Amino acid sequence: MKLNEIRDNNGARSNRKRVGRGIGSGTGKTSGSGHKGQKARSGVSINGFEGGQMPIHRRLPKRGFNNIFRKQYVVVNVGLIQAAIDAGRIDPKKTINAEALKTAGIVSKSKDGIRLLANGEIKAKVNLEVSGASAAAIQAVEKAGGSVTVLAGETKAEKDAE
Repeated sequence: MKLNEIRDNNGARSNRKRVGRGIGSGTGKTSGSGHKGQKARSGVSINGFEGGQMPIHRRLPKRGFNNIFRKQYVVVNVGLIQAAIDAGRIDPKKTINAEALKTAGIVSKSKDGIRLLANGEIKAKVNLEVSGASAAAIQAVEKAGGSVTVLAGETKAEKDAE
């Protein structure tokens, strides 16, 4: 094969449709737009128009909202931490925080913080520093002899106590 012989495969590029070029072309006269009316004109934008009837997006009620103050936590399960310890990516003797999880490759971005959940099993004695944790996750870590420190902000249990 030579550089001057390189070309697209057959059918890879099709010629553009030349409209309004005579009756023999099949797209002459009205150029495939039919006869008159809104759709035959340029600048047609009738998506969602229902012929004067109240459109569906106005008939249906509005529901819900987006909370702009919502915290986006990265979820990490205790089983994932145990797997990283077994693989030697995390040192269980040191405190495990967002930075340690990032270097271990468990999380890529910490967003608004790390939330610890109880999916999986943990056997190693670890000290964790997270932004949030479920009661079951805290119980699982403490059962293995470790501790969980919840940083900044109060937990749901503390809010319920007030």
